Amino acid sequence: MIVSETPKHVAVIMDGNGRWAQQRGLPRLAGHEAGAKAIERCVQACLDTGVEYLTLYAFSSENWKRPALEVNGLMLLLEKFLNQKRDEMVREGIRLHHIGRRKELPAVCQRKLEEVMAATASNTRLHLVLAINYSGRTEIIDAVKSISRDVAAGLLREDDITPEIFDARLDTAGIPDPDLLIRTSGEMRISNFLLWQLSYTEIHVTKKFWPEFEKADFLAALEDFQSRSRRFGGV
Repeated sequence: MIVSETPKHVAVIMDGNGRWAQQRGLPRLAGHEAGAKAIERCVQACLDTGVEYLTLYAFSSENWKRPALEVNGLMLLLEKFLNQKRDEMVREGIRLHHIGRRKELPAVCQRKLEEVMAATASNTRLHLVLAINYSGRTEIIDAVKSISRDVAAGLLREDDITPEIFDARLDTAGIPDPDLLIRTSGEMRISNFLLWQLSYTEIHVTKKFWPEFEKADFLAALEDFQSRSRRFGGV
């Protein structure tokens, strides 16, 4: 039995932007803009509490099905966020990572992601992982294809395939599995997010919509996590 301490890696499903806006008679994009402010609060909470990795589910592969106006607005928000936060991330020791199929994003978003990742590559205080155009199922399929190609080429034997080998083919290679998953808006599902990595992750759900998420809510999630006993299949 392992008594939980401060989690090393927190993942967040940032849900409820649209419903938050709808309740206030605002366009959905206003909810996403308010959600960007909640990201700033969450990042600061990680810096204050010593969390080393923060993974944010920002845009799923399924989100392309949303109205074009909303999708285009989200891409513009991403570009704006990266432009505004680049120097701050460098200064605060935050390293940016991206998981998901980057080549399917607008060219300007690809370029900005790569620019900020390069600028922050030596930072170690906090690893900020943005899941954009991300699908847990697609990630697993891509890893299987990669391993299959190596087996077919004789570079890898079937008997050599281990969880560690599989981990190394995922988008999250080199990033520890999340200790804690936070989901906002009260929904009780993981929505195709980090399907392999969440195997032993503790889950905390709050009914608050993401734009309402404050540092106090983050601290409450950490307190909940610290009250758990993690057995990892043991007793």
